[in-house]
Amino acid sequence: MEAVHAYHGGLKALDGVSLQVAESEIVVIIGPNGCGKTTTLRTIFGLLQPRSGVITFNGEHLEREPAHLRARRGIAFVPEGGRVFTRLSVLENLEVGAFVRRDRPEVLRDLEMVYTLFPILAERRRSLAGTLSGGERQMLALGRCLMLRPTLLLLDEPSLGLAPRVVDEIYGRILEIRRNKVTILLVEQNALKALQVADRGYVYTVGRVALAGSGPELLQNDHVRRTFLGE
Repeated sequence: MEAVHAYHGGLKALDGVSLQVAESEIVVIIGPNGCGKTTTLRTIFGLLQPRSGVITFNGEHLEREPAHLRARRGIAFVPEGGRVFTRLSVLENLEVGAFVRRDRPEVLRDLEMVYTLFPILAERRRSLAGTLSGGERQMLALGRCLMLRPTLLLLDEPSLGLAPRVVDEIYGRILEIRRNKVTILLVEQNALKALQVADRGYVYTVGRVALAGSGPELLQNDHVRRTFLGE
């Protein structure tokens, strides 16, 4: 995305934001609450239309394309809180993730891939999603998006409200997903955890990019260490 301006609730949320995500990268956005991180993901996915600026994916302009067509292009979005369909089973949630696909044999292979990545989902495939723990719901939300077979995965606060052990498990799976050639753009309040896995990162102020660099560079940046790592 380049020079994107976007509004949320009548207020400017993105003020000329530019960022790039290369194939098979993990790119992280960190910053204070209300600075435009989630708005960036929603704008890329098509849930929010920019007032101006350019959004391209594989060389194609997406500024006015609706979200369901972006999903068909291979862009998947896991919103904050690992939202799932609580009255559907785990298996039914995963099947919903493949709603735009018509390659049934490949869908079944991907279902087995998700079960291998998240064994607890295989164990609980017949359980209602509403009975899952917070960490299990986050895994299900991730798994459901993987059923789309995405090339770009947008993740909003995957560690939110989870115990440290579960956060470690989720991030281990995120690294595995990247090894399967899925590009990841990640918004996260847990700056330390996010930057430890990031190839590159962006630090937002209110609606703008204040800093950019590699994950290791940002981990060593004095401002980042003081503001986000509590040092």
